[in-house]
Order: sequence, then structure tokens, then C-alpha cells
Amino acid sequence: QVHLVESGGGSVQAGGSLRLSCAASGYTGRWACMGWFRRAPGKEREEVAGIDSVGTTRYAEFAKGRFTISKDNAKNTLYLQMNSLKPEDTAMYYCAADRVYRWCGELSDYWGQGTQVTVSS
Repeated sequence: QVHLVESGGGSVQAGGSLRLSCAASGYTGRWACMGWFRRAPGKEREEVAGIDSVGTTRYAEFAKGRFTISKDNAKNTLYLQMNSLKPEDTAMYYCAADRVYRWCGELSDYWGQGTQVTVSS
């Protein structure tokens, strides 16, 4: 019943920006965590950024200073603003959410299908 749907991916040149969105449906309560993850070809999925129920954020080192995670609780939507994109940012980006744990991870209960981000040089 709960669904997460990502949008906003696309193809951009290095140095460009994208804003990803993750719309949640089927649950109107408070999420303990929401987060963004990505998987590049031939690599394992890795955390990009997370946000807890209070609004505290955390970022992977590669994302600090370039990416910003935020959420709109009224719209039940998670966002990821990505600036100064690099070719190595090319990956499928997934959103995750969980009702219990402060920080999302691979065992989080809910995941979207992903949105493709491609950065060319």
C-alpha cells in the first residue's frame, strides 16, 4: 500500500544541477527517517543523504557542500537538490523511508523504483 515514487532525474552536463523528488503515498503518519541512496553500474548501493523525524540531516562525504536533502511533511515529499554535478554522480537514485529507525539504510521497509541521473563531461 505504501509507495515511494522518485522523479526529477535526467541527463545534465558536468557542473549542472538537478532536483530530485520522492512522493510518498499510503501513509500519513510521521516517518522516522527518509533518505536518498544511489547505485552506479558495477557498484553497490550507497547512502547519499538522510534526514530524521526532527529534520537533522547527514551526508556522504561526496555529497557535502553540493547536495541538500529536505522534506515537506505536509506534502509527504522528500527532495534532493544536487548542484555541481560530476560524471561520477551518474547512478540510479533511490529514496527510502522507515517508521522505526532514525536513519534509513538497506533494511529500511520502503523503497522507490529509482530515477536515473546521468552526468556527462
